[in-house]
Amino acid sequence: MATTLTIHQRALRSTVVKKVIMAVSGLIMIVFLLVHMYGNLKMFVSPEAYDHYAHWLKGLAENGIDHEGGIMYPLMPAGQFIIVFRAVMLVAVGAHVWAAATLSRQTIANRGDKYVNYKRQASTYSVRTMRWGGVIVLAFIIFHLLQFTIIPAQFGETDPAKPSVMVHYAFEQWWMVLIYAICMVLICMHVRHGFFSAFNTLGGNTSPNARKVLNVLGIIVAVALFVGFMSMPIAILIGVI
Repeated sequence: MATTLTIHQRALRSTVVKKVIMAVSGLIMIVFLLVHMYGNLKMFVSPEAYDHYAHWLKGLAENGIDHEGGIMYPLMPAGQFIIVFRAVMLVAVGAHVWAAATLSRQTIANRGDKYVNYKRQASTYSVRTMRWGGVIVLAFIIFHLLQFTIIPAQFGETDPAKPSVMVHYAFEQWWMVLIYAICMVLICMHVRHGFFSAFNTLGGNTSPNARKVLNVLGIIVAVALFVGFMSMPIAILIGVI
């Protein structure tokens, strides 16, 4: 039967294209996590350094309200880069979730009623939890944005001029640090397998040695993210910073 789908529509329904979309969007988010982690570590320099970094990202003045400079200024108007950046991240997250959901649905549909003969292949815990881990990670991202970006006043002390105060208040509470630790474990497990899968999809897994290198790099990135993201909350909780 002749198809009436356009080339664009057929491409979007292609499994290969969906995997490439998931790989590229996943790598964009991993790069974002590494940069985000670097920014969090500014708290170890001083609260002022962290505040300056946070204002610079948003193109804000020291009062945290007026726009003044920022990334790409004066090529872009003050404070505009963060809007473009957030739009790109929103598209990356949306594309990643869409590709993951549709690929998962296809896998389940193709398996059909043969599930009675389905045998779980050898795999890591990270691989087996990718679907539900991804859903939990998405829920955590929404909570994180609500807490520190969208409605921070609903979660405790806020001061537009001093984002470090808000961060300090949040991680002085042990249960908040515990929530972050649990979520970071899930995120890093997701990253550990996602890193390998992304480069595998993009053609990086060309030999046994390349597979080993990608696996090791995935573990290094995941561990670095966990240590980098959890060091600041723990340091605040125990009173080091």
